[in-house]
Amino acid sequence: MRALIQRVSEAAVRVDGNIVGDIDAGLLVLICAMRGDTEVEAIKLAAKISKLRIFQDDAGKMNKSVLDVGGSALVVSQFTLAADTKSGNRPGFSTACGPDEGTHFYEFFADQLAATGIPIAKGKFGADMKVSLVNDGPVTIWMDTDQWR
Repeated sequence: MRALIQRVSEAAVRVDGNIVGDIDAGLLVLICAMRGDTEVEAIKLAAKISKLRIFQDDAGKMNKSVLDVGGSALVVSQFTLAADTKSGNRPGFSTACGPDEGTHFYEFFADQLAATGIPIAKGKFGADMKVSLVNDGPVTIWMDTDQWR
C-alpha cells in the first residue's frame, strides 16, 4: 500500500459540492492499494501511521503522534499514487488494485486506522472528490509498504 500523509490544521473532502468528510487538526491520509497487497499491509500501515511522531511537543520537536495530540484523520482514496511515469508523458496506473479490491482495502485500512483510536472521516471511493487542506508545517510524508519487505 502507498500513502501520502499530511499534517493538517484542517481538511475536508467534497463530492458534488457537499462535504462528505472533514477534520480539524490531524492527518490527511491519501491511500492507494497496490496489486498484490494483503490485509497485512493495511494493518501494518495503519499501526505505523497512528504512531508516527510528526506533531510538535512543548519544545517544538516532532515527538508526538496524532493519538498523543488528540487529532483526527481524513482518509481519502487516491489511485494516482500508483502512477508509473517511467516512460512517455502519460502516467500508467496498472499497478493499482482494481475498483472492487481497491474499495475493500480502502475500507479495511480506514477501519484499521479507526481501531487504533483515531477518530476518522472518509472521502468516497471512486468519486470525483475535491480535497481542501491547510498543511501544517508543511509536513508531508510518503510511505510505501513495499519498502518494509
